[in-house]
Amino acid sequence: MQKRENLFLKATFILIISGFLTKILGFVIRIIYTRIIGEVGVALYSIATPTYSLLLTISSLAIPTAISKLIAENSATHKRSLNILTSSAAIILTINFLLIIIMLISSKFIANNLLQEPRSFYILIAMALTLPFVSISSVFKGYFYGKQNMIPHATSNVIEQIIRLLIIYFVLPKLMQVSVLTAVVGLVLLTILSEISSIIVFLFFLPKKINLKKEDLKPNFTTTKSILDISLPTVSSRIIGNIGYFFEPIILTNLLLFSGYSNNYILTEYGAYNAYAIALLTMPNFFISAISMSILPEISKYYYQHKLAMVKKRIKQALIFAFIIGIFFSFLIFTFRDTLLFTLYHTTKGSNYIKYLAPIFVLFYLEGVLISSLQALNKAKITMRISLIGVFLKLLILAIFSLLHIGLYSLLISEIINIIYVVFANFYYLKKTLAKEKG
Repeated sequence: MQKRENLFLKATFILIISGFLTKILGFVIRIIYTRIIGEVGVALYSIATPTYSLLLTISSLAIPTAISKLIAENSATHKRSLNILTSSAAIILTINFLLIIIMLISSKFIANNLLQEPRSFYILIAMALTLPFVSISSVFKGYFYGKQNMIPHATSNVIEQIIRLLIIYFVLPKLMQVSVLTAVVGLVLLTILSEISSIIVFLFFLPKKINLKKEDLKPNFTTTKSILDISLPTVSSRIIGNIGYFFEPIILTNLLLFSGYSNNYILTEYGAYNAYAIALLTMPNFFISAISMSILPEISKYYYQHKLAMVKKRIKQALIFAFIIGIFFSFLIFTFRDTLLFTLYHTTKGSNYIKYLAPIFVLFYLEGVLISSLQALNKAKITMRISLIGVFLKLLILAIFSLLHIGLYSLLISEIINIIYVVFANFYYLKKTLAKEKG
């Protein structure tokens, strides 16, 4: 038992350290590219980001979570694990191919008619082209999570960010000399090179001495079905959340234009809200992601073995860690918001939004742990239903308040209500599920 405890703590610690390094590098990258592409570039990138988030969610189909869960539950052999890996890759590449075709056909309509920003067409196409590389990298991450070997993930993340930093520092200024749009498109496409470096690192860590036959690597129907049985309910809640995020700038832009706000105001303020305020508030996410990623295979294994006392212990530990981290960072960001914004982004835009959001983000930091816990307990359908209601509430409130002439505060209010509902609903159902298991 002590060995299992040490493995869980070691996995979490590795992810936290690598997450910290990755986040520091990420902030340096963000500082460099925001200063290079300027406010116009940041605004263009921000308005296309919700669409990109939706595409990334669909392209990976929550298969990394399924891989991690299957390998952790069954303590799979190397051959079985690699078959899970190849079956997952086959599913993901098929989905990515279809998504790229769909985006080639629909990007112009999304840019011109939904986002009301024709220049975003080229950015959306660039984003679509990065999908296969990001997705394959995520498949490897799921494999090593299941093995509870976090070193490959940690190594790949740091190397990926270093390569991304170097490319952005040396290449982006040259692209900016052409135009802002060229620089933003280049910023997106540079993801391909950084993800390739990540994939190479993962390949290096795969087991070498295994006697494999061709049939061992072919996608297996039974394995594919097992993967989809887990991934589809899990991804549904993420897709619902990302659909809400996708419609967010569409509803906001069109209704604020209808209310008399200029397109320039909407682009600037939405860019400040997303690229500065939300980016700073989600800074501690590497802690929360580390805890959530470590806890999923751990709870899955104990739940599969009917060790409910350990399941409850791990969930309690994770929630306490997340809550302490949330209080600390919310207070820090709230108190020093102007200093942090100016130091990181050379601007104080978004400070007014942080003032109201920071106290609520104490709850937001619990969300990832609660959702991972429910997914590990085979309650992905519950998280999906909660996400659906949360998204509906958020978009409805956003639409209503956007007509009240309060600018971007309509988005802020809808965000706060969504966080409160989603966190408390997930907590209620997690508590209810554990109480039933006790009975």
